[in-house]
Amino acid sequence: MTAAEMASRGWKSVDVVFVTGDAYIDHPSFAMALLGRLLEAEGYSVAILSQPSWHNAESWKRFGKPNLCFAISAGNMDSMINHYTAAKKVRNDDAYSPAGEIGLRPDRATLSYCQRAREAYPDVPIIAGGVEASLRRFAHYDYWSDKVRRSIVFDAKADLVVYGMGENPILEILKRLKRGQSIEQCRDIRATAYRLGKKDAAAFSEASVGRKDIIDVGSYELVKDSPEAFAEMTRLIHRETNPYNAKTLVQSHGEQLLVVNPPSIPLTEKQMDRVYGLPYSRKPHPHYGGKKIPAFDVIKTSVQIMRGCFGGCTFCSITAHEGRIIQSRSAKSIQDEVDRMAEDPDFKGVISDIGGPTANMYKMNCSKPAVRDVCKRLSCVHPKICKLLDTDHTPVLEVLRTVRKRKGVKKALVASGIRMDLANRSPTYIKEMAQHHTGGLLKVAPEHADPEVLELMKKPGVEGFEKFTEQFRSASASCGKNQGIVPYFIAAHPGSTVKSMITLAVFLKRTGMRPDKVQDFIPGPMDIATCMFHTGIDPMTKKKIHVARSEKERRMQRALLQYWKPNNHATVLAALRQEGREDLIGRQAHCLVPHRVSKRLPVARGGAGEKNTTGYRQGRSGANRKKKKR
Repeated sequence: MTAAEMASRGWKSVDVVFVTGDAYIDHPSFAMALLGRLLEAEGYSVAILSQPSWHNAESWKRFGKPNLCFAISAGNMDSMINHYTAAKKVRNDDAYSPAGEIGLRPDRATLSYCQRAREAYPDVPIIAGGVEASLRRFAHYDYWSDKVRRSIVFDAKADLVVYGMGENPILEILKRLKRGQSIEQCRDIRATAYRLGKKDAAAFSEASVGRKDIIDVGSYELVKDSPEAFAEMTRLIHRETNPYNAKTLVQSHGEQLLVVNPPSIPLTEKQMDRVYGLPYSRKPHPHYGGKKIPAFDVIKTSVQIMRGCFGGCTFCSITAHEGRIIQSRSAKSIQDEVDRMAEDPDFKGVISDIGGPTANMYKMNCSKPAVRDVCKRLSCVHPKICKLLDTDHTPVLEVLRTVRKRKGVKKALVASGIRMDLANRSPTYIKEMAQHHTGGLLKVAPEHADPEVLELMKKPGVEGFEKFTEQFRSASASCGKNQGIVPYFIAAHPGSTVKSMITLAVFLKRTGMRPDKVQDFIPGPMDIATCMFHTGIDPMTKKKIHVARSEKERRMQRALLQYWKPNNHATVLAALRQEGREDLIGRQAHCLVPHRVSKRLPVARGGAGEKNTTGYRQGRSGANRKKKKR
């Protein structure tokens, strides 16, 4: 990470300089550490340029001229989402920086970093990757500028953009560069995107005539000006995400051409074991002098057992970035990592999370590979769970049972999200989660209660959430524990109206749930829901949908999620009157708010995800009222 460390190793130069917008933490949850260790194991010398000053190119010269390339990422998050809230206000901290300090990376960090790398050494190849570059590889709607921007390939002027998980592409690129091939000779590698100038673009287009393995998604100029064309582009992009049948996608930008190769083939179990079995220190670099890095505190005792997600939720980037095919580690690899962690004197015996993007998708894949290879479904679980999907929870149960019995392990928690519709198929999984792997509160994400909104989200009906909640509470009670559910809901998702949020508020009232934390919809680049937000069109059906654009409506939707809070009373009252729902105003048990604010109205306190465990049932006196009467 420093020139002094480089000198201590006797290196006169390095093969690769990784540039990242995050603090350098040598833990496999961080892409720079994972890729750096992998390249080190392959014999390459690697330097990490973490959170450099972007005001000039001096930091990019710290290690001298790289032998092979610069590999550049904004970090574990898109820099704009990292910096700004849904209301476009600057966030107060940066979880990926020492002491949570803000301002250590620029807006649109990939662009600045690539430009400085080019300025420092004009002839060194530049490879951009990470979430920011990956999800901005096509023309995309940018929420913060409220416009359709060009592909990041053009704006960053990187020689190649690697999208998705980068192990296989980066290894293949470096092998070729080391053999003396040019960066242009790497353009056939999967999961890469590149630009062609006027002359090469014309030649490529001429050679592509009649080819069925290449799809034109619509020019930048067309999708920028036409909502319908933008929606069609989004549909085409998301239909071509299965690595076993995806086609090459192209998009002209003026007289230049963007070419995006098919996704990388998923890692095998053996490859996953190797990547996660590398000698990570699992600590921040000593350079930080013990300053706390908030993101590290969250994941330092976590173990990732799989990657990918076949849920296909329209507001989520996981499937688009990690792929919908689940890639799992072997049980032996997971055990070995837990044993290494337990040997650390700082380990207190509690594994904070043993999971992944969706903890209970471990080893779940299509039962018929021949069908998988031609499948174009965006989700294996929507509109209903595919009959060919292997939903057996036995493998993940065996892992959990083994881990919690390892020497030095007192508790192995599952803090990752779990897919409730899958968990409902395994009462044993729910029972063992309640008994052994929940620390008092279990996080789940029903997201909404209105069926039309859930359909647009590609989420299951709320009845599945109720079934899961009932099973989990029953399982907790049977093992003598009083544990709750922390449900996550989204306000102002495309398709959601004030009426939809009233439906959700009534559901929360009926079930007695009072979510302490709520999410405002943020349109992240390339998400299907972002297309809906920008165009007002569902790209999959081409139907027009409602989008909450005004601050007034967004405020109403958010307030309804926490209707019981006194500071939301006036807003909820206005929303109910606007929608003609005066039946929900008053002091009756089913009402959301009274006509007037009472000074004795209880204030929701932070901490738990649920406040009232009894809730409201039509025609039933509340338990609290009976208690008061007695």
